[in-house]
Amino acid sequence: MTKQITGELIQKMIANAAAAIENQKNEVNELNVFPVPDGDTGTNMSLTIGAADKALAAIVPKSVGHAVEVMASAMLRGARGNSGVILSLLFRGFSKQLKDLDTANAEMFAHALANGVESAYKAVMKPAEGTMLTVSRMAAGSAVSAAETEEDIEAVLEQALSTGYVALAETMNQNPVLKKAGVIDAGAKGYLYMLDGMLKAMRGVVIEKAAADSDAHQKADFAQFNEEDITFTYCTEFMITRQSDKDIRTLQAYLDSRGDSVVVVDDDSIIKVHVHTDEPGNALTEALTYGPLVSIKIENMREQHSEAVAAAESSQKEEPVEMKEYAIVVVCAGEGISEVFCDLGADKIITGGQTMNPSTEDILEKINDAPSEVVFVLPNNKNIIMAAQQCVKLSDKQVIVIPTKSIPQGISAMLAIDVTENVDEMTENMVAAANRVHTALVTKAARDSNFDGLEITKDEHLALIEDHLAANGADESEVFDSVAKQLSGFSPEFVTIFTGVDAQHEATTLIAAKISAAAQGAEVAVINGGQPVYHYIISAE
Repeated sequence: MTKQITGELIQKMIANAAAAIENQKNEVNELNVFPVPDGDTGTNMSLTIGAADKALAAIVPKSVGHAVEVMASAMLRGARGNSGVILSLLFRGFSKQLKDLDTANAEMFAHALANGVESAYKAVMKPAEGTMLTVSRMAAGSAVSAAETEEDIEAVLEQALSTGYVALAETMNQNPVLKKAGVIDAGAKGYLYMLDGMLKAMRGVVIEKAAADSDAHQKADFAQFNEEDITFTYCTEFMITRQSDKDIRTLQAYLDSRGDSVVVVDDDSIIKVHVHTDEPGNALTEALTYGPLVSIKIENMREQHSEAVAAAESSQKEEPVEMKEYAIVVVCAGEGISEVFCDLGADKIITGGQTMNPSTEDILEKINDAPSEVVFVLPNNKNIIMAAQQCVKLSDKQVIVIPTKSIPQGISAMLAIDVTENVDEMTENMVAAANRVHTALVTKAARDSNFDGLEITKDEHLALIEDHLAANGADESEVFDSVAKQLSGFSPEFVTIFTGVDAQHEATTLIAAKISAAAQGAEVAVINGGQPVYHYIISAE
């Protein structure tokens, strides 16, 4: 029986919650109903609450209020993807209810859960039923009812979980997309795993963390490589959420044949890689055959060396950074796409997108480094918009998030910038420009799936237009025909095809020809985007 929650118990509850979702994240990821790899829900939730676990592990909580304050701050900054942001909002509202307390009883705990739900609903523009919001609301309501007569917090949380699991099963019927796919909501399932972990902590049960969370994997020291001669240009580090049984020695051999300073650390769920290479794109392409990428860092060591030498030779007094009227922070992946954004005037680039959503803290860091007190942020992915929007209240700067959902929308928004306009006019025109562009994405299915009543088989070709499945099948040419026909229906003047790391020259020539024939009069251009996940990102406007 637990009648009072202390700061130390909060610490144990969050540790258990983080371990629970980490251990089950692949199962939660598999509930992703869409056949295209995306910012996997389980991974995003695990990374988000993992930030809180790490922050709490570094302190000795003085009270419940102290513990939840540290927890909420860490989760907000570490939030990744929509699921991570919503999770951080649930715990942020929970924190606000308990922030001034030394300990909390059953009633206080139950109302904190309810306050978390209220906070999350307020932050989501169009909350849908059959989601994590629904299940958290039902669970919290049950907890509040139970706490009216029950002093045991374990019993209150047990009742909340019982109601939550009933609500979870119902998500399949509440959400049309889930119903067609025959699955329950991924975020809701992940949230209940966490609540169950918290209940176990109250009962003295410690959930062992997956090996990927151990210090040996989280703190691999690559500093030694900074002292080596620069034989290859790019210092490339990334982490893979393992979804393949392939032997990592194959990956090691591949990287060793294309670079040096190869370090590959793995366990059942995570592979962490470091390599110096001239071909970072090829390294990432090979890595994707083992699973989705969680994080990527690529640094040009020659450029760093040159900058360091120049800095040493120059005056020790640093020149002040020239401030601008406004700055642009962009999220994208692919060397070619990054170059396009830089050419258009982007000040800071964050590597991210499908399968590798940057956290709120990642975005905030670039905002604060941007050379202006007014910063526009282009997320260029629907799963990153909420994480970016959290930065508005975290930064002292004026932050404007343009809710771009794709790379073409981001490029169109930047082309609409007019430096003679004020911030409100620029915002309005950038949003309008982004909404005018049509986006097609062509790739291969990452898994067997049923979407919109269609059976989709792993590795078959598929195309999305405006996030809707436009075509799928084993015949690549037929899928290209469908894409070309549907894009021509927009009567575009310009069509730009960004090729990904997996795009083949013959296929690129074929899709460009089909679009040119279907959209007669449109100017068709092909740019080497170098993006992962999608073979082609196509802009039509």
